[in-house]
Amino acid sequence: MSYFKHHVFFCCNQRPAGESCCADHGAAEMQAYAKDRIKALKLNGEGKVRMNKAGCLDRCDEGPVLVVYPEGTWYTYVDKTDIDEIIDSHIVGGKVVERLKLK
Repeated sequence: MSYFKHHVFFCCNQRPAGESCCADHGAAEMQAYAKDRIKALKLNGEGKVRMNKAGCLDRCDEGPVLVVYPEGTWYTYVDKTDIDEIIDSHIVGGKVVERLKLK
């Protein structure tokens, strides 16, 4: 069994000016928001959920992106409303958010 039920990685990569990157879309702020929300819901810790920053996940052109493991579900997002939907639907409810899912 995995240490965490869900492990979520937010790409927070910063590329040189002019190159597409998740950091330019507020990825670090969205990761911090998601981490705080998971803590507020008391879903953090062993056997629960971990929200992590990651370096380049090599999908910045589709970004910003995050990936939820163990499922390996990739998402894009625009704002906190999208993050809330991913948390509420996927993390809490076990249902993939199709409209935000990357192919």
